[in-house]
Amino acid sequence: MRRMKLRKQVTVCGGAIFCVAVFSLYLMLDRVQHDPARRQSGGNFPRSQISVLQNRIEQLEQLLEENHQIISHIKDSVMELTDTGAVSPSGHLPFRSANGSWVLPFDGRPTFLAVKPQDCQFAVGNRDQPDVQMLDVYSLLKFDNPDGGVWKQGFDITYEPNEWDNEPLQVFVVPHSHNDPGWVKTFDKYFTDQTQHILNNMVVKLAEDPRRKFIWSEISFFSKWWETADVHKQEAMRKLILGGQLEIVTGGWVMTDEANAHYFAMIDQLIEGHQWLESNLGITPRSGWAVDPFGHSATMPYLLKRANLTSMLIQRIHYSIKKHFASTRNLEFMWRQAWDMGSNTDMFCHMMPFYSYDVPHTCGPDPKICCQFDFKRLPGGRINCPWKVPPKTIVEANVAERAQLLLDQYRKKSKLYRSKVLLVPLGDDFRYDKALEWDQQYINYQKLFDYMNSHPEMHVQAQFGTLTDYFNAVYKTNGVAQGSRPAGYPVLSGDFFAYADREDHYWTGYFTSRPFYKSMDRIIESHLRGAEILYSLAVANARHAGMEGRYPVSDYSLLVDARRSVGLFQHHDAITGTAKENVVIDYGTKLLRSLIGLKRVIINAAHFLVMKNKEFYRFYQTEPFLETVMANFIYKKQTDLRICLYLVMFNPVERERLCAVTVLVNTVRVRVLTEDGQTLPVQLSAQWSSASQMSAEATFMVRLPPLALAVFHLYDSPDSPMTLRSDTLLRLSGRGVAARAVDPLPVRSQQADSQTFYISSQSLTIKRKDDPQEVKVQMQFMVYGTRPSKDKSGAYLFLPDGKAKPYHQKEPPVVRVVEGPLFSEVVAHYQHFQQTIRIYNVPGVDGLSIDITTMVDIRDQTNKELAIRLVTDIQSGEVFYTDLNGFQMQPRRHYLKLPLQANFYPMPSQAYIQDGNYRLTLHTAQALGVSSLESGQLEVIMDRRLMQDDNRGLGQGLKDNKKTANRFRLLLERRSASNKMTDSATTSFPSVLSHMTNAMLNHEVLALPVLPKRRGIPPLQTFAPLKSILPCDLHLVNLRSIQSQQDPQSPSPYTALILHRLALDCGFEAQNLGFNCTTTQGQLSVSALFKNLDLQLLQPMSLTLMHSGTPLANNTTITLDPMEISAFKLKLR
Repeated sequence: MRRMKLRKQVTVCGGAIFCVAVFSLYLMLDRVQHDPARRQSGGNFPRSQISVLQNRIEQLEQLLEENHQIISHIKDSVMELTDTGAVSPSGHLPFRSANGSWVLPFDGRPTFLAVKPQDCQFAVGNRDQPDVQMLDVYSLLKFDNPDGGVWKQGFDITYEPNEWDNEPLQVFVVPHSHNDPGWVKTFDKYFTDQTQHILNNMVVKLAEDPRRKFIWSEISFFSKWWETADVHKQEAMRKLILGGQLEIVTGGWVMTDEANAHYFAMIDQLIEGHQWLESNLGITPRSGWAVDPFGHSATMPYLLKRANLTSMLIQRIHYSIKKHFASTRNLEFMWRQAWDMGSNTDMFCHMMPFYSYDVPHTCGPDPKICCQFDFKRLPGGRINCPWKVPPKTIVEANVAERAQLLLDQYRKKSKLYRSKVLLVPLGDDFRYDKALEWDQQYINYQKLFDYMNSHPEMHVQAQFGTLTDYFNAVYKTNGVAQGSRPAGYPVLSGDFFAYADREDHYWTGYFTSRPFYKSMDRIIESHLRGAEILYSLAVANARHAGMEGRYPVSDYSLLVDARRSVGLFQHHDAITGTAKENVVIDYGTKLLRSLIGLKRVIINAAHFLVMKNKEFYRFYQTEPFLETVMANFIYKKQTDLRICLYLVMFNPVERERLCAVTVLVNTVRVRVLTEDGQTLPVQLSAQWSSASQMSAEATFMVRLPPLALAVFHLYDSPDSPMTLRSDTLLRLSGRGVAARAVDPLPVRSQQADSQTFYISSQSLTIKRKDDPQEVKVQMQFMVYGTRPSKDKSGAYLFLPDGKAKPYHQKEPPVVRVVEGPLFSEVVAHYQHFQQTIRIYNVPGVDGLSIDITTMVDIRDQTNKELAIRLVTDIQSGEVFYTDLNGFQMQPRRHYLKLPLQANFYPMPSQAYIQDGNYRLTLHTAQALGVSSLESGQLEVIMDRRLMQDDNRGLGQGLKDNKKTANRFRLLLERRSASNKMTDSATTSFPSVLSHMTNAMLNHEVLALPVLPKRRGIPPLQTFAPLKSILPCDLHLVNLRSIQSQQDPQSPSPYTALILHRLALDCGFEAQNLGFNCTTTQGQLSVSALFKNLDLQLLQPMSLTLMHSGTPLANNTTITLDPMEISAFKLKLR
């Protein structure tokens, strides 16, 4: 819990002053000359600037070289890579045509888009209106903050004394201890100092009296305790759980952040916790408990529902919304997904009404009174009551008066709810770590309960309870089954961002805080998913070939380690960027260790799977067969092409993709061949490793089957007509600017329909030849400061000093222009960032959006936040759309009645604005904060450097910034003439192209060079696992080997297949995606999916595999509804 601290702080701000210099450079993209009848095929390109991960975190601290150094060195070392521009007389492709466009040799494989009309209905279908729609609540509320009396942010609660005469009040006091797996201490330090003592005391103290109850949530801590506990302690704990005295709530690895976390990782940490509980305790959680995430996402109730939980609780919600819900008695509701056509997704949800989950704010509306019933604060202890009235030990002489005082609070709180059952949490951060506190709380409360229960005129039944005890009592008094909607309870749709706990203190800063780690998290998630899939396929193929004994099945422990590191990082003080600096380093080290392990899993699986003759397969722990690097950094030490090099490319996406892959080479004489000997077009360009050092970079176009490991050959050969040099033009300030600045430089792009992009260093125009309208997109860099007095921005809070000011620097940026047959790019170097805009001349998904990378370094700034703002003439009004957890889109509205910072929302994977003609989507490879402050704008906060704590308990500012690559894709889509605007006010869905663009951005191709062997390299062949094309609205979330019940560090014969059916908005002009895209109304034959493997079990499961359905016949066709996430247990061999 973040405590209220009021400190007077006076800070003198010296802001840097920049002057304006406008520098623009126009590039025109012509259409590539090609025959429109030959439909082209497409895909994606590799992830950039990931080399940062290869270095240890400490090495990232090296400062960027300044701009003037860059300029002085470049003059001497520009490698003039030019192209003659002549038409190829020999008829070789590629060649440059007379008008300067490139003609490329593509395989003329036809591609088709066959989306069934039924699969488009979901986006436009009618839905019943819920009783409470959060968008309506936002437009209704004033968001004022009047003084509510003892309940500061609420109102006075009154009741009639006889209200409980017929039906007494049932009170459930639920003791709990909120254990952060890392915040101001590291996970391990918390465990050693506090958590182990809490669990050790629990075993003893709960056993002393069967009426005592407790709840526990974080399995990361619980499992660590279990591993160190002796058999007697384990047995005692198991007995307490089975006997109902201790309840495991939610049961995830952590209590996940809900703003920045991606649904892949949210599911994965939930599975990790639930699988641990199932194999060690044989229990299945029933109720969700989320008291500390800073705002709540609608994705969470859906995931909990799919995991078969029946009820959930949430706490950190804007105080105005809490007050509104309390006054309408809507604090308990059925939370329904906005896209649900029926009521299948309904989840019973309890919202806590007051400021905090600590004891002063949980017994009732008056914290001064409730604090007197937190018996850890008895005089003589370390903590006391800030309201100056201490608790009193309960004795015969005062029990009547004390019980009456407490009951008055209980009754008042109960008036905010619809039933006569009351939930009273009793706990706080890391509570119950000393035996004394167990006694103080349980003994004093038991005396109060005994008194209340033995006085029938009080009309109350009070006891300790678990969370599920409370929910069951609510269902029982309402006469409904667990998880069902009680009569008269409202249905709600929407989410609970942004959160403010008091005044205008909006917790919107953490949507961006520590973007380096938010980015790293997603890279490791992509590696984890890739490793899970390849490992499952490799083990299944080894079993099929009877070679299980020769495969390094023990790699499973590396997967477990990575699942747990990624799971830990989803904690609401980790991915949020709100932990102390040394804790952040601890998370980073754990993630980095996992990344190294995952690369090993991938290499070992790839080694086995690409062997042409599996008999030659030998696994040597000490001698890896392949190396792994992100695709665009093949070798730091450069690929030596004097010998032929095998290169294995892994495509982690379940679609075929055509992509430009970039590798570093030590010669400009490169030839790239496919497995069957076809030469591929290669574009050579300069790789600027530093200001003065340049090596060669080879970009070539590859076609990769879905989820495949494809084999290529690279070798050194005399100039091949398929290898072309890029033109590189460098613009230094004041030198040579006039010479060619005005000429439109031809940059070629091939598109399914002729589009022209004009790029200047800070704005681009997206224009279609057949369209008189053009969409100008201007990119502005903006800077926010923080408030001059009292409360300032910190890790959690965004408290800007007014509107953003334009970023200025004295010198114009150094601009580098590279153009060539496969891609063209403009790179602008500014003092605090480097902006790269790249366009791919690739048919399909890659060529249809613009690749933007912004390398940000603000380590010399104080109290500044750097934002990128896209300005267009799209008539979006005050409406914009952001995603929740990469799972669903949520419409947002910009409100002038709210302060600027309240209009920011999380953007884990995308945001868009639209009007009747266009939709402009910004896809992102890392979670950042986003807003639309004016019609036609989107604005993203890229990094924030803040010098002070924001009084929420962290005790530090944000000063550990790193040089961070923010990666985006900008996609413009035009609505088809027949379909001007279909979105309802409450739902919106991406197009199929948008879904694919996001998948390609988030799951880069991995390049695995085969290391030269003394014994030579055995024959290799491409491994393409899919027998049939996956419908293009089905996403393979994971293919996860399930752990063995005997040894959790090794796999069972079973695999979990997790699928998500995407919902599509079909109202846009169809583009050539570059691969065959068909839909099947959600139907899939699993037995026909994988090549060379037999399906021996197909069993529907709950999302976290704890509840199983009846096994289906192996040849069954399964069906998913749009938006549905489903899990199946497979046995493949």
